[in-house]
Amino acid sequence: MKTRSLVAAATLALSALVSPTFAQAQAQAQAQEVTLKLHFFLPASSFANTLFITPWCDKIAKESANRLKCQIYPSMQLGGTPPQLFEQVRDGVADVVWTLPGYTAGRFPSLEAFELPFMMQSPEATSKALWDYAQQHSQQEFKDVKPLAFHVHGDGVFHMSSKPVKSLADLKGLKLRAPTRLTNKFIAMLGATPVSMPVPQVGDALSKGVIDGAVVPYEVVPSVKIQELVKFHTETDPAQPAFYTSTFVFAMNKAKYESLPPELKKVIDANSGQALSGQIGRAFLQADAEGKKLTARNTTNVIPAAELAPWKAMGDKLSADWVKEMDAKGLKGTQMLQDAKALIARHAAGK
Repeated sequence: MKTRSLVAAATLALSALVSPTFAQAQAQAQAQEVTLKLHFFLPASSFANTLFITPWCDKIAKESANRLKCQIYPSMQLGGTPPQLFEQVRDGVADVVWTLPGYTAGRFPSLEAFELPFMMQSPEATSKALWDYAQQHSQQEFKDVKPLAFHVHGDGVFHMSSKPVKSLADLKGLKLRAPTRLTNKFIAMLGATPVSMPVPQVGDALSKGVIDGAVVPYEVVPSVKIQELVKFHTETDPAQPAFYTSTFVFAMNKAKYESLPPELKKVIDANSGQALSGQIGRAFLQADAEGKKLTARNTTNVIPAAELAPWKAMGDKLSADWVKEMDAKGLKGTQMLQDAKALIARHAAGK
């Protein structure tokens, strides 16, 4: 009886020694791979995916020895609508999302400084500036997620069904799709009727005649098959800042990031921030060049700088109104606009 007791006690003692080791081994085995559910609104064939999202996933997989992997869900395959992507990453429905803050009008007012007319000329420099600006002015708005990058797209372009845009008079009475609150306001100031909708709805709206045209960068063309739905593409003078751009956020669920072991956090950290933001801006410039090739059979015209003078005057008025609106919200509108312009200029100069 005494022998049995001794054996039982020894077994119990051994279990106490072995169990933590076994639990640690189990935990380490489970930590070997982390799969991130990555959700966005464009199709898998989009330039956003092929030139930015998939390469990012490949890079973190390589640098983590395949311990970090992505399960990519394009075209809203996890459900919901594009304006709900931010909530999805905040709430853990997705681990990483790519989306436009402007799809939820007024929710992220600080970033709107970069969506004012004639702010952006280089998407790479402006994206770096946007990251720096967000560290100064947008921390509160994005406190519930872990931003990995902020960026903008290339020059906005008019894609028109029935006639090109050569002057302000050509916009009178037309229904135009625009992506964000401020671009919608500017479209209205130019004389057109703005129709707000996410990019995935543009193709259907054009084909059914719900809108007469849309403002999007060339990068979007293949995703929506715009080249098949319109006949005219109108650019603004490339020597001038773009008449509009949109801001984007690439963000991770905060709890998912915090759950990673230190070595995997380092991989995420090394693939986020100002450098990544600039890389995405550069990729979108490349995407514009590829998207424009698809429109070769259509007619393209450029609005010259002289014709843009009244446009810029209206853009200045919109900027002044935005500053007043931000001040009324208790934000530092003048400082925000000044900082945005200064950061864009600094990065454009390569500083």
